[in-house]
Amino acid sequence: MSALADHLAIGTSTVCRAWVLRRKDGIVHGFTDHDRDMIVDGVACLASSGMAAGALQASTGMAVDNVEASGALQHDVISEADLKAGRWDAAEVTAYLVNWQDPGSFEILFRGSLGEISWGDGRFSAELRGLAEALNKTQGRVFQSRCDAVLGDGRCRKDLSDDIFTLEVEVVEVEDARVLFLPIPDLYEARWFERGRLDVLDGAASGLSEQVKTDRIGTTSRRIELWAGLRAPIAAGDRVRLQAGCDKRMATCRFKFDNLLNFRGFPHIPGDDWMMAYPNSRAVNDGGKR
Repeated sequence: MSALADHLAIGTSTVCRAWVLRRKDGIVHGFTDHDRDMIVDGVACLASSGMAAGALQASTGMAVDNVEASGALQHDVISEADLKAGRWDAAEVTAYLVNWQDPGSFEILFRGSLGEISWGDGRFSAELRGLAEALNKTQGRVFQSRCDAVLGDGRCRKDLSDDIFTLEVEVVEVEDARVLFLPIPDLYEARWFERGRLDVLDGAASGLSEQVKTDRIGTTSRRIELWAGLRAPIAAGDRVRLQAGCDKRMATCRFKFDNLLNFRGFPHIPGDDWMMAYPNSRAVNDGGKR
C-alpha cells in the first residue's frame, strides 16, 4: 500500500486536492483547494487560486473520463486575457489527492487535458477531458492527390531555417484585428506566405499563432490577412515571424521547396469519376494502353 493509502486507512484523514496544469507554451501552474500553499510532485500549488472541482467520473471501459474545475480569475495566475487568447487551451492536467500534513504522500486521481472553457463575472469553469479523449481523433493516413504532411514536420523534413522560408519583421499597421501590413522585401513573390503561419514574438499577443489566408503586395507594404483574428491585441511595432505557405501540391513541393523526395501525396491516384468509367472506343477511355 502507498503512504496515502496507509493514512486513509487510519479513519481520520487530512487530505485535499491539487491540480498541476502544463500549458502548450511550457508554463506550469499548480493549484490546491487547501487553505495553504504546498509543494506537490515538485510543483508549487497555490491555495489563493480558489480552485474547486466537481465529482470525478471514471470508468474501466473506453468512455472518456471527465470532471469540471472552476475557480476565481487571478490576474497573475489565470487571467481572463490569457483565457481569451487561448493560452490555456488543451493544457495538460494532473489531479492529485494529497495528505496536506505530508504533501509527499499523494495519489494521482486524473490525467487529461482542458476541454471547453468558459468565464465571466470574475470566475471561470473548465471541462477536464481524460486520456481516452485522444481515441476520438481520426487515425491513419488519407490517400489523396495532395500532401498530408505539415510543412517542416518529421514527415515533410524540409528545413525552414533559411531566410527565404522564414522572415521576422515589425508590424507597420493593423486593420480589423486580422489584417496586418508588414514591410516585406520585394524578393518574396506575391502569395509567398499564403497558407503559411504567422507567429507573434512580442507584445500583448506574444506566443500566439494564426494561419495566413491571403498575402498581397501593396504600394508601400505587404497586406497579410489571417484566417481569424488573434485573440489578443497586436499593435504596430510588435515583431512577428512569417513562415512560407504550402498548398500541398506536388508542383509546389518541387519548385518552391525543392523537396519532392519527401512529398507525401498521391498525385496520380484516380479521381472519383474513375469508379464510374467504362471502355469507350469513341473517346480516350477505350480500354487500351495509353
